[in-house]
Amino acid sequence: MTGTLPLLAGHTAGSVIAWQGARAITAGAFVADVQALAARLPAHGALVNLCGDRYRFAVGLGAAMLRGHPSLLPPNALPATLAGLRRRHPSLYALVDEDATDTSGLPAVQCSADGTLPPVAEVPLIPPHQPAATLLTSGSTGEPQPHTKDWGPVVENIRAEAQRVAESTGGDPAGAAPLAGWSLVATVPAQHSYGFESSVLLAMLSGAAFDAGRPYFPADIAERLATLPRPRALVTTPFHLKTFLAAEVPHPPVDLVLCATAPLSPQLARQSEAVLGGVLVEIYGCTEAGQVATRRTALTERWQTFGALRLEQRDGDGADDAQFWVQGGHVVEPTRLSDVLVLDDERHFRLLGRANDVINVAGKRSSLAHLNYHLNSIPGVHDGAFWLPDDEPDGVVRPVAFVVAPELEARTIVQALRERVEAVFLPRRVVHVPALPREATGKLTVQTLRRFAQATLQGGTGA
Repeated sequence: MTGTLPLLAGHTAGSVIAWQGARAITAGAFVADVQALAARLPAHGALVNLCGDRYRFAVGLGAAMLRGHPSLLPPNALPATLAGLRRRHPSLYALVDEDATDTSGLPAVQCSADGTLPPVAEVPLIPPHQPAATLLTSGSTGEPQPHTKDWGPVVENIRAEAQRVAESTGGDPAGAAPLAGWSLVATVPAQHSYGFESSVLLAMLSGAAFDAGRPYFPADIAERLATLPRPRALVTTPFHLKTFLAAEVPHPPVDLVLCATAPLSPQLARQSEAVLGGVLVEIYGCTEAGQVATRRTALTERWQTFGALRLEQRDGDGADDAQFWVQGGHVVEPTRLSDVLVLDDERHFRLLGRANDVINVAGKRSSLAHLNYHLNSIPGVHDGAFWLPDDEPDGVVRPVAFVVAPELEARTIVQALRERVEAVFLPRRVVHVPALPREATGKLTVQTLRRFAQATLQGGTGA
């Protein structure tokens, strides 16, 4: 890829790119803030973006690219995580937007951008091979694993997403600003790959505007949606969506719901469309490949890849193994997916679950994602997760189900599951808990669930 690509697309200097509260910030003011911050950054170094305000995060992203600095997005800001990054990047510094932010000894640059500088009409140009961000995943070793995204593939990825969203909502996917006038409210942090792509970048590269906050509680989500002009979209996760829909708060009309990070049930998708009024589009992707496909979950279980992306099935190491790879479009090199798919053709597939998610009970195979899907589809189950204990002496290991379902008895849950899954996968125990230890994105990691399950069962909590 040659030439340069603009930092913003689909915007004029006077179009709105962000909302801080009820105050609109224009694209021209954003460019001014980016250039002002870039001039204050160190001459050399790597930036770790710890800004909680989504607008200031975006300003930091643009400033780092203008300065030619790597922009690191860690899974968390724990001292051990930041210390590990500093070992890899001795010149690391932190971008913060609050004085109280703990940088674990890293030099800090304060970002107080608020969109009040005189606007700049000329949009900066970025080389396509300039790293836009390095996303860091937790990794099996506990050491964050880097995945660097260059600006050219990032732009192609987000263009494909914007076109798909426009197609799904009756817009013009071929237009220069396919989401012009849209307002995006996101419950996921900007540092997460999904929040990074579908709130900050989607607005920067499609003509839309993002809300600078990150509402978490249902009342806050409702307030932010009601404040912003339509058409508006809610960028969220299945966990956050389920909590929002179940809450006794106003549900302002939403023209689009984007959902990702965990499997979404068709029941919840249909409920979302009935309550909020807009279409729900579920995104499938991974940190390594970025966004790969979408589906209209209320209508189909079939996924369709973005743009030029193509899927391929290859033989694995074992007799029953298969590997699934994606390439094309923004995925420059063939990238292996960590999931088990059923390919209809190179662009359409069904998702069975993660390759490391498959369990074997008494000679029968299923996936935890499949079991969790059915568990969370039971009316009255607010949240739930299956867990498979370690091997037992008799060789027969039965799953345990942890549920947040205060109004349902265990036998009622088991009976509902009996109608949905094979008998061998029915939980040995149903354990009632106040809450599951989910991350801010709604994810429940394998390691966290294992520690939670062992502590809960050994402590005798739950019922």
